Amino acid sequence: MIHVVVAEDMGLLRGALCAALSSEEDMNVVADVEGAGELLTVVRRCRPDVVVLALAPELPDPVEVLARIGAEAPGSAVLAMSHRWSPALAEAALAAGARGLLGKDGSLPDLVRAIRALAAGERAIDPAAAVAVLCPPETPLTLRELDVLRVAAEGLPVKEMARRLYLAHGTVRNHLSAILRKTGARNRMEAVWRARRDGWF
Repeated sequence: MIHVVVAEDMGLLRGALCAALSSEEDMNVVADVEGAGELLTVVRRCRPDVVVLALAPELPDPVEVLARIGAEAPGSAVLAMSHRWSPALAEAALAAGARGLLGKDGSLPDLVRAIRALAAGERAIDPAAAVAVLCPPETPLTLRELDVLRVAAEGLPVKEMARRLYLAHGTVRNHLSAILRKTGARNRMEAVWRARRDGWF
């Protein structure tokens, strides 16, 4: 019997996953949690064979939790799931110890096969995640614009950004305007989110 823990913040989806996996003769969902926060406690207590963990490109915390699962429960294989695999997210998940990557738009048979593969000590990476790792998309931003956006991600005012980057105040504003135009973002935080989602940094 394969013991599974499901971590998904959307209640309806989490319930559907648990019901579907529990209907498999060789699987038993021993626990389900809303998010990464309580996951470590559950994993330590239940020692599952496989943890199905939903990731989000704009939230780094689940990747940190993934690494801690590997450290505290090395016998539990993690199958990371995401709506969209960017190169940065896929690489971060693999580096943190995920043994499987699966898109949330995949089918239930794909999920079941991936869980069985991980329980057998194998890896399971779906084609979309593999493409994200092997063929990262090109960014429309210049290297300097990416530097500006990285600093903007810290939420600093323009004056502080200019000081940090050794640029004039007006130059930073010009770069931010170009970034918003090229990404189609409404503000700098949305531009940061899109850059992280698409693996530009």
